[in-house]
Amino acid sequence: MKWDTYLHILCVLHFQGNSNEPDVTDKNSDRLWKMWNLFEIVNKTFSNFYSSYERLAVDEIIVLFEGRVIFWQYIPKKHKCFGIKI
Repeated sequence: MKWDTYLHILCVLHFQGNSNEPDVTDKNSDRLWKMWNLFEIVNKTFSNFYSSYERLAVDEIIVLFEGRVIFWQYIPKKHKCFGIKI
């Protein structure tokens, strides 16, 4: 994807209005409050098409990320020790 296209999508992408914005000074406030409707729709849609079996293996990976997020992690024993754990 071209950078200009990405920036255009980023400018027009909006998940929810700001009318019911939570108090940002509260330490327990949810930073992803605008995306919860999208999460609920995706979870509901995915659960209609996929049901897990008895044996399900879940793996984690560190994805390199150089931006500023609160859930960035440092794990010294991993090869890629800085990033976001997925």
